[in-house]
Amino acid sequence: MPFWLPLFILVIFFLASAIKVLREYERGVIFRLGRVIKTKGPGLIILIPLIDKMVKVSLRTVTMDVPPQDVITRDNVSVKVNAVIYFRVMDPTKATIEVENFLFATSQLAQTTLRSVCGQVELDDLLSEREKINAQLQEILDHHTDPWGIKVSTVEVKHIDLPQEMQRAMARQAEAERERRAKVINAEGEYQAADRLSQAAGIIQKYPEALQLRYLQTLKEIAAENNSTTIFPIPIDLFKHFFRKLEGPEKE
Repeated sequence: MPFWLPLFILVIFFLASAIKVLREYERGVIFRLGRVIKTKGPGLIILIPLIDKMVKVSLRTVTMDVPPQDVITRDNVSVKVNAVIYFRVMDPTKATIEVENFLFATSQLAQTTLRSVCGQVELDDLLSEREKINAQLQEILDHHTDPWGIKVSTVEVKHIDLPQEMQRAMARQAEAERERRAKVINAEGEYQAADRLSQAAGIIQKYPEALQLRYLQTLKEIAAENNSTTIFPIPIDLFKHFFRKLEGPEKE
């Protein structure tokens, strides 16, 4: 065996242990004899073999799905709620030394916070004020993960699973609400129509000729139909006003 072969193997081992390449979104937390010295990256990193150890941490935004959680709302309705959170590591050193596994820790914290926050509101608020609940969840999670060097940017409640009996009750409530609105609109229309009719009656009473014009307009509308014969009764009272004008003023 050539004498240089062991030396060559030792050099290859040294280079493999000492030279590391980190991507643009990665950072390396360097431990030297168990103590953190600095965070390096991205690019080429040179370590001291058998002395330095490196822990890679990704700085990309992590999308984590929170499994469905059984929640009892403030008005004692049992529902299942799941959510999604978006976060990223801002301080790789804290994310490495302050918590054992920041991904698992963030997931568990998100589950407990989701149950706690959703259990403090009523079902109607949970369904209608989702943006407010999302903001509250984001604030709580960001506050608790800040010591870990993690920034929670967004929390979104994805789905709220209601029991079948609650869905049927809400459907009946919505139908009753629609019927109530329809009756109110119909009554409002009847009121406006009656008001307009009373105004029209006042005008006709003041100007009797208007009634004859209305009869003639109705006759025109009927004649527009495909009718061969049209019978249209005309009251004699309509012509009294014209008879008075033809007779002239009354003599005293």
